[in-house]
Amino acid sequence: MKQRDSHKQIKRVALVGNANIGKSTLFNKLCGLRQKTGNYPGVTVNKKKGKFKHDDLDFELIDLPGISSLYPASKDEELVLDYILDRSNEEYPEIILVVASALNLKRSLYLIEQLKDLELPLVMAVNLMDAAEKRGISIDTDQLSEKVGIPVYAISAKKEEGLTELKEGLSKPVTNTVISNHFVEEGNLPLLKKFTAISRVNNAYENFLHLCQPLKQNNPEFTSRKEGFIHEEDIKVKKLKVNESILRYKHINSYLDDCLTVDELKATDFTSKLDKVLIHPVWGYLIFLLLMFTVFQAIFWLATYPMDWIDATFASLSEITASSLPEGYFTDLLAEGIIPGIGGVVIFVPQIAILFLIFSILEESGYMPRIVYLTDKLMQRFGMSGKSIVPLISGMACAVPAIMAARTIENNRERLITIMVTPLLTCSARLPVYVILIALIVPDETYGIFNAQGLALMAMYLLGVLMALVAGFVFKKILKTKFKSYLIMELPQYLMPDIKNVLLSVWTNAKAFIWDAGKIILAASIILFVLATNGGSKFDNAKEIVAEEYPGMEYEEFQQEVSSYKLENSYLGLMGRAIEPSIKPLGYDWKIGIAIISSLAAREVFVGTISTIYAIDSEEEMTIRDRLKTEVNSNNGQPAFGFATCVSLLLFYAFSLQCLSTVAVTYKETASIKWTAIQFVYMTALAYFSAMLAYQLLG
Repeated sequence: MKQRDSHKQIKRVALVGNANIGKSTLFNKLCGLRQKTGNYPGVTVNKKKGKFKHDDLDFELIDLPGISSLYPASKDEELVLDYILDRSNEEYPEIILVVASALNLKRSLYLIEQLKDLELPLVMAVNLMDAAEKRGISIDTDQLSEKVGIPVYAISAKKEEGLTELKEGLSKPVTNTVISNHFVEEGNLPLLKKFTAISRVNNAYENFLHLCQPLKQNNPEFTSRKEGFIHEEDIKVKKLKVNESILRYKHINSYLDDCLTVDELKATDFTSKLDKVLIHPVWGYLIFLLLMFTVFQAIFWLATYPMDWIDATFASLSEITASSLPEGYFTDLLAEGIIPGIGGVVIFVPQIAILFLIFSILEESGYMPRIVYLTDKLMQRFGMSGKSIVPLISGMACAVPAIMAARTIENNRERLITIMVTPLLTCSARLPVYVILIALIVPDETYGIFNAQGLALMAMYLLGVLMALVAGFVFKKILKTKFKSYLIMELPQYLMPDIKNVLLSVWTNAKAFIWDAGKIILAASIILFVLATNGGSKFDNAKEIVAEEYPGMEYEEFQQEVSSYKLENSYLGLMGRAIEPSIKPLGYDWKIGIAIISSLAAREVFVGTISTIYAIDSEEEMTIRDRLKTEVNSNNGQPAFGFATCVSLLLFYAFSLQCLSTVAVTYKETASIKWTAIQFVYMTALAYFSAMLAYQLLG
């Protein structure tokens, strides 16, 4: 304690706690205007200090950044840990005031138990007690203090309730009860004691932290000796950290029910009332399915007019380009290659925008975390957990960031299974393929409030979810583990979505879709056009060969036949013919085969490719959908996009890993060629055989 004069003393208190639980509010209420803000040395993280008085004591309060645990996930969390462990710091506090949330006490207790094991002088302030009361939550702070072994005070910082009692508690000498080990298994204690010779740290838990994470990075000698120790003793650091979480929550659960009572019947706030329905084990699922049904209905219903306008506009643009520019190779490239190819992507922007608009509203409102909570028990049956839901839901936008999001899953088996099944979820890149194929075989009719095409689209999304669960169950049986995961999360209050944030999210995602897909499709359109307009001797002599084979043919019919013959004998046609035998059982001709190969770069390239191929093969300027409806399969004389073929294609694209970026990120995240190959092979086999079965049964 610092001495200021003969009458006044200054007591330094550090304010620690999870983010977004009212810590800063408490700081402001205690210090008022007597505070200042700066930066911590060497980092651009806010450093807040304040002062307040109580009786004969002056307090200096240091507000540290929010931290979820002593395993930092960001620079500001690293700063908090460094501050706590640096006992020689001249600004080291006499007391650490830990703010806990009454709305999620278990999560706060995890951090408190960690801090207590460091043998620090702790005082606990349970904030948001007023909000907890409205949710039917009652906390016995006396019982909690006895169980945890530190002083505990109930407060409501926003209403300034309980602050006088808290100041009284901070004025007293702080003593904490020592508890037994709850962070490492007894069998590992000798190993931890042996590591003390390297870390030179007496506190057992601080010694454990030095072993489990990269502390003292500015000490190369320590780092080298530590790495040698881990290798020599064959220590699985991640396993130690996972075990700590299990042991801590087991200990917390052993006393929490004695201190915490939740009576949902007493809940009176809006969030609690709504949660009684939205996370109900029966109604919650029904509402979620109804909501998803509404999303897919809206995608077709709201997007119809802008899509028709875009489709017609690009068809007219191709026609105007062909008629306005001088005849020649460059004009044909624009009118028959680039414009139809790009049009095949832009036409789906309205539906992509609507999808992200609705998802963004759900996220902003606070409903998305409820989906995670609601589905946790279900996911555990399929080898995953509630933590897997975040990557899986993200997979409905794009599998690449979704697979990267699986890093937050501690359990190796659950993380691997999540990575392996995430690409089965319907991503936004599949949406253009689904939409164009559904529009060809499902009538645009409404039955009451139900749009037939919207129902079909929802069925495709549900099929992806179902197959992901089936695949997860299979992997669960193959991969064995004895570790059990626990879902720890805080359900936020329901809020009105911020319109600015929602629109910004829609714009960012729609722009990314146009830019990312547009670059690939522009390049693909040019390459495809060049391959389709060049060839060998048969290509060069197409007119003579057709005239000899079909003498006396009408001019327009002759020109159409020449165009088809040239395309079939172009370099592109020869490639398609080479793979046609392998895809013929699926109901595809060589043109569709070319589109499948080109879409390995990205699934949505399929639509741009078929738009380009069939534009080259046609003398008429038509919309994409009209052109595909008139196309004939050269193998059997049937419509190239008949019912059986379209169903086959829908299943193929539902299950196939048609995205090289996904393959690359799977390898990066698993660091395993074996698992990357398994993912590609099982998804390709699933796609091929399910598509073949559908065509053979329906054809």
